[in-house]
Amino acid sequence: MNSSVQNVFTARARLGEGPVWDVAIQQLFWVDIHNHRVHQFDPATGDDRYFDVGNLVSAIALAGHDRLLLALRDRLAFLNTATGEVTTIHSIEFPYENTRFNDGKCDAQGRFWIGSISEEQGQAELYRYDPDGSLHTMETGLTISNGLGWSPDGATFYLTDSAQRKIYAYDFEAETGSIHDRRVLIDLSDEIAEPDGLAIDGQGNIWSALWNGWCIACFNPNGQEISRVKVSVQRPTCVTFGGTHLTDLYITSASVGLSQKEIQQGFFAGDLFCLPTPAIGLPTHHFLG
Repeated sequence: MNSSVQNVFTARARLGEGPVWDVAIQQLFWVDIHNHRVHQFDPATGDDRYFDVGNLVSAIALAGHDRLLLALRDRLAFLNTATGEVTTIHSIEFPYENTRFNDGKCDAQGRFWIGSISEEQGQAELYRYDPDGSLHTMETGLTISNGLGWSPDGATFYLTDSAQRKIYAYDFEAETGSIHDRRVLIDLSDEIAEPDGLAIDGQGNIWSALWNGWCIACFNPNGQEISRVKVSVQRPTCVTFGGTHLTDLYITSASVGLSQKEIQQGFFAGDLFCLPTPAIGLPTHHFLG
C-alpha cells in the first residue's frame, strides 16, 4: 500500500482507544482511557473537544441522537453529548480483582459486546449487553479481551486476546447473539507486537493495530497477511473506518508505559492518525437500547 499515514490531531493521549465513526455528523468519537476523556473530532475543521466523564473509559458506542454508550471501569453508562451528563445504567462485579472493562463494539442487532482486561492470565471475560438491559457472559479464560468485529455477512465473529497474540474466529448466530466453534485465525505469538483493536472492511479483510509493532497489519478473511503499513508511533491501539466514503482508516495510539527514550523515538505517541485506503469500511452499528 502506497498511502501515507497522516497525523490529524496532536492529542498526546496517554491511552487513546475505541474510535467510532458517526456517519450522521461525519465526526469521530474516541477515548483517552486513563485521562477519563471521550473525544469528539471533526476532520473537516481539525477541531477536537472532549468530555471528562470522571472515570476510566475504555470503549464507546453510538446510542442515538446526542447520546453515547460508555464502558467505564466497572459499569456501563450513557453520555449526553449535548449536556455532558453521565448516567450509569449497569454496574458489574467482576469475578476477579484488578479487572476492568476494555474494548467494545455493537453488532448489527444493536447489542453491545464488551470485554475485560485482567492483570492475571485467564481472568478476563467477554460480555454481551443487550438492549433490554441484560448482561451475558459470552467467553471466559481470556487475559486482554480486545479487537472485536464481524464479517460483512455477519456469520463470523472476531475476538482478539492481546496477551496471547491471537485473533480468534467464531461462528456467529445473529438472531440469538451466540458464538461457538472458536478457532485461531491469526497467530502472532512469534512476534513482540500484540494485536490490539481491529476493523473489518467490506471485503472481509481484518485491519489490526499492532501494539509495540509500529504498524497496522491487514489480513484476508482466511487469516493470511496482506500488508503492513508503518506508523510513526510504537503503540497504535485501535482502528476504524470513517470519512465520506468510509475509506479513511482512523488510528488511535498510546504513550502510556513508554520510556523517555522511546517517546523521543516515537515523538507523536498518543496522537490521532488517518490512513487513506483503497478499502471501503463497514458502517458503524448503533446500540438500540
